Amino acid sequence: MATSDRKGKGESARRKFLRRASAGAAAGATGAVSLGFPAIVKAQGPIVMRWQSTWPQKDIFHEYAVDFAGKVNTMTGGDLKIDVLPSGAVVKAFDLIDAVSKGTLDGGHGVCAYWYGKNSALALWGSGPAWGMDANMLLAWHKYGGGKELLAEIYRDLNLNVVSYLYGPMPTQPLGWFKKPITKPDDLKGTKFRTVGLSIDIFTAMGAAVNALPGSEIVPAMDRGLLDAAEFNNASSDRQLGFPDVSKICMLRSFHQCSETFEILFNKPKYDALPPHLKAIIGNAVEAASQDMSWKAIDRYSKDYLALQKQGVKFYATPNAVLQAQLKVWDDIVARKEKENPMFRKVNDSMRTFAERTTRWQSDTNVDYRMAAAYYFGKKT
Repeated sequence: MATSDRKGKGESARRKFLRRASAGAAAGATGAVSLGFPAIVKAQGPIVMRWQSTWPQKDIFHEYAVDFAGKVNTMTGGDLKIDVLPSGAVVKAFDLIDAVSKGTLDGGHGVCAYWYGKNSALALWGSGPAWGMDANMLLAWHKYGGGKELLAEIYRDLNLNVVSYLYGPMPTQPLGWFKKPITKPDDLKGTKFRTVGLSIDIFTAMGAAVNALPGSEIVPAMDRGLLDAAEFNNASSDRQLGFPDVSKICMLRSFHQCSETFEILFNKPKYDALPPHLKAIIGNAVEAASQDMSWKAIDRYSKDYLALQKQGVKFYATPNAVLQAQLKVWDDIVARKEKENPMFRKVNDSMRTFAERTTRWQSDTNVDYRMAAAYYFGKKT
């Protein structure tokens, strides 16, 4: 072969190689791999989600929502960024789940009892005595006893396009704030009272005139005389929302919401579009935030419990007669709701099966910590 022919073919091969290499580099810039060249991935910005809580900005509950978002933002290394707005920033508190389902919001933070009007069974994740389970046991049922699947079924039946995580076991909530101490069940009759979820049915059956209001509206309503009494949740929330400005009597202990948890919601299409590793981080962040919230609650609620007393608030233990009346009323409510709503029966039966086993274990195993507290600190607890 002539030297010129060899040079011509060599030059042609070299040009083809350079063209292929150039094409490979261009493909690599879009995420493809060609000719063994490493992919050149163009940097993408973080996935940003706009959330809203169902809580006022100053409430510790909104702080819990921000705490969860902060854990996700940190654990994802900035690949996912959740911004949390307070209640009312986009929609009213009770409209949150619809806004998340429609994609008006990417996610949110609330409680299942707020969606009670859509299906009464939803309030079982928080209202009532929960067959003797505390809130942490309720979460155990939700994760390991079938509750998670039942909640997802309800949301599918309601055409709610959401992904739900429950977390954050709440301590037993007070009976509420009153003008004078409650000494017997009849004291609730005629009282203009605020509550939510199936607690509406409980207090209505006990003779109260119930009005369901979100947290931010309770104290103004009491101040204007639209409410005589109200319950919300805990010493920190109640203090921050201004309850001691409108009442100096708080009744502790009640079965109306003794086992409630928080709910984290995602818009399902937005959640489904996330890569698997971000979904895994979210799941683990939920559990980390749940435990951290429990620890923070013990610290903050106990401090605010003492601070409220310094503000002149008098705390009273709800009489056993009132607690027994709640349980009796609850039996009647459950019997009626199970006839009206097959899903209510399905959820309640699942809870009962789990509780019958786990409450026996807990009762047989755990010591009465109040005995030790009374021994060391010289007061009834």
